Amino acid sequence: MTKPETSIPPRPATASISRLRRYFFTGLVIIAPAAITIWATLWFIERFDNIVKPLVPQAYNPDTYLPFKVPGFGLVVSIAVITLVGFLAANLVGRTLLRLWDKMLNSTPVVRSLYKGSKQIFETLFSDSGASFRQVCLVEWPRKGAWSPAFISREVDGAEVGLEAGRKMYALYVSTTPNPTSGYVFFADQSDVKILDMSVEDGLKLVISMGIIFPDGKSQVAAGATPPVKRKLSRKTKA
Repeated sequence: MTKPETSIPPRPATASISRLRRYFFTGLVIIAPAAITIWATLWFIERFDNIVKPLVPQAYNPDTYLPFKVPGFGLVVSIAVITLVGFLAANLVGRTLLRLWDKMLNSTPVVRSLYKGSKQIFETLFSDSGASFRQVCLVEWPRKGAWSPAFISREVDGAEVGLEAGRKMYALYVSTTPNPTSGYVFFADQSDVKILDMSVEDGLKLVISMGIIFPDGKSQVAAGATPPVKRKLSRKTKA
């Protein structure tokens, strides 16, 4: 007679290894973001110290008197200098000096192109009347039928980009993942753009997380536009 087959219980060693692996990845998810943040912060502070500290007179450098280096001293000096320049720009003498500085740089070949471009970027980002991105949208890119999240920089008339006058367009920025600082700028007709009811911050989270993190709630297409994808949701009714 043959013995009835019985199910073999999992080996305790295998179960323990699986549990340890789960604990390891759970700890990695908790520690890795904090470690990366601390590393990036220390790297940023160290870069400022290496650039600014050699420019500070020895009499005012705390490293001269202390047996250890003071981290962040270069960053503090940079913030103080930037604030001082902003204070000087608020009075008549400071504005006059800044106008002369601006005129000199704008008259210098090669340098003026870099200066004008960087100045426009910072004025757009930090000016009270400016804005970096206005809205989040969907656009068919890089091919028809494939929808990518994009950011609307501004409204554009077709004549501004060498097309027919009166053509309503958007200047769009499609960022790469997971680094949103690199990407592509192009112009599209407003009728081809689906504006989303989503904040720019949530749009950046969506891009940086490679599509994993969606904003709370549903991202609806703005009123008057038809969503590119329709989903049928099943509803459960009470018996």
